[in-house]
Amino acid sequence: MRHTCPETCANALLLFGGCWRKAAGAVIARVKFNKLDFIGGKIKDDGLSLILRGPNSIPLIFTLSHGLTGHYVPISMVGEPCRAFVPAPLPPEPPLEMSAELHDLAHRAVLAVGRLDGITTMLPDPQPFLYAYVRKEAVLSSQIEGTQSSLSDLVLFEARGAPGVPMDDVQEVSRYVAALQRGLQLLQEGLPLSLRLLKEIHGVLLSDGRGSDKEPGEFRRSQNWIGGTRPGNAAYVPPPPDQVVECLGALEKFLHNDPVRTPVLIKAALAHVQFETIHPFLDGNGRLGRLLITFLLCSEGVMQQPMLYLSLYFKQHRQRYYELLQQVRLTGVWEEWLEFFLTGVAETADLAVSTAKRLLQLFRDDRERLSALGKSAGSALRIHEQLQKSPILSAARAMECTGLSAMTAGATLKKLQAIGLVREITGGKYGRLYCYEAYLSILSEGTEPLRG
Repeated sequence: MRHTCPETCANALLLFGGCWRKAAGAVIARVKFNKLDFIGGKIKDDGLSLILRGPNSIPLIFTLSHGLTGHYVPISMVGEPCRAFVPAPLPPEPPLEMSAELHDLAHRAVLAVGRLDGITTMLPDPQPFLYAYVRKEAVLSSQIEGTQSSLSDLVLFEARGAPGVPMDDVQEVSRYVAALQRGLQLLQEGLPLSLRLLKEIHGVLLSDGRGSDKEPGEFRRSQNWIGGTRPGNAAYVPPPPDQVVECLGALEKFLHNDPVRTPVLIKAALAHVQFETIHPFLDGNGRLGRLLITFLLCSEGVMQQPMLYLSLYFKQHRQRYYELLQQVRLTGVWEEWLEFFLTGVAETADLAVSTAKRLLQLFRDDRERLSALGKSAGSALRIHEQLQKSPILSAARAMECTGLSAMTAGATLKKLQAIGLVREITGGKYGRLYCYEAYLSILSEGTEPLRG
């Protein structure tokens, strides 16, 4: 690919993924280039090595150093020497280069989030939508980490049914829901977004099932790593345990605009990378790092309800997501990550608005159908209202939530099945469960488990 650089290269220009960025401190020959052909490049521990074809087709190799967003420290694991990465405090240094295009993208993302937040104020009852989006986020974020639980599995589990995946998978997703709800409750009670809050949420997240033996609610006291079988062959080694609290303390200050005030979406993008880089817990870092985005947006009043599920975008672009997290650490190219993140915010918010409108229309159409049922319309509408909050429902649960008698609740669900609004999914005579399929189908879009 061909790029044009109209200025004399007195400083190194980092060319990567279509993004130009000055690499602080890098020194190259002071040669004037008009056009350079990119041949190849390689990410190294100390930055990025680029091969460009210059004048007279002569290959020019630039090793751009000082691109790291932190520094390495030596550690020893079972006698094997290796290095751990310690990130520098935020904000980035040198400062972000916000191009006109990046400014426009940030503005677009802010508007999209505003539209999504605005639609919640127009909802007659936001709880069904909150139910939907919280669970969708829980399923998607857990799928990124490798679980095979679908949204239907989670809803079935909550309805006291038997999910079609390993119990550990669906428990993990269920704990994510509990952690998100607990975090929002703490914020509403006045607890600031803080290390204390993150520790408590982590304790909820890993309280049961897989990961419950990995010190829930406690910052790690041993070395962890990502990829490989040990730190010596790992893809990434986070800070040693004795530096975790210091790194997190700096992140906490950044979240509260110390040393500088940062626009909230930019702050969320930077903080997510920083948290994943620190990797402060033995397990659950990915899920908690994505929860941090939601908590930040809600704590700063950008969203009244957690209806922005960025995990859908991260799942759809999972390889690129992980590549950019590592690329930022090694090259300092924050701008490319910001472009990725802000694009995800804008696209996901627009999709969530569209989904909310589709659900509103579905509920409206089904209410009209039920209102025409005559004598049974009242009980049918009451059960329909509950189905919006729990799209898989038993007769016993319907009776409990609506105040209808057992006979009326059972008869009404059979009536809803006869007109095609729900489907009985157990096939048994006892303990029957009824699924609001049209609703669950819309919610489940994009939540199919990852394979391979």
